[in-house]
Amino acid sequence: MVTAFLAGLVAGYGVAVPVGAIAVLILGLSARTSFRVGAAGALGVATADGLYAAVAALGGAAVAGLIAPYAGPLRLVAAAVLLALAGHGAWRALRPPAATGPRPVRRGLGTPARAYWAILALTLLNPATVVYFAALVLGRGHPGGADLVAAGLFVLGAFAASASWQLLIAGGGTLVGRALTGPRGRLITALASSAIIAALAVAVLVG
Repeated sequence: MVTAFLAGLVAGYGVAVPVGAIAVLILGLSARTSFRVGAAGALGVATADGLYAAVAALGGAAVAGLIAPYAGPLRLVAAAVLLALAGHGAWRALRPPAATGPRPVRRGLGTPARAYWAILALTLLNPATVVYFAALVLGRGHPGGADLVAAGLFVLGAFAASASWQLLIAGGGTLVGRALTGPRGRLITALASSAIIAALAVAVLVG
């Protein structure tokens, strides 16, 4: 059971650590409104990550028996997907940045409820997250086999990892916020995420 939760934590940090437009939006919300609004947006991101983890984990449990004869090839495919995601993340971090200015904070997100639902919807528009979790779950096998409790702990771990990171961004203050969202911070967090995902891909191959 503890293994499933820890697997969810690692997977959650792997997808949450890169600092992108949503993180900048959360930081701006905290700076221009209040920590409550920024924290609500952070929990919106974590909810989306948790939902995608649940779809992948429970879907993996549902089809575990069907895919058992193909476990070997699927493990290779899953590792390839994870390595591709890691490589893509590293490439995006190392390529020259586009000349775009900071995105303004929308006035409509000035309350915790609006921030939560709006950022939840924005995060759900990223289907790459469910591809990431599905590749991880199907590649290593469903956490704890077909045990729904283990699946729930995996999802809880992913949610906790995402929430802790996004809340750090929301409450870190101007100094931490600038460090994370500046060019060097984006590079470091993106490369760290790529390293985590690549390590998970290797674990899929040797697991």
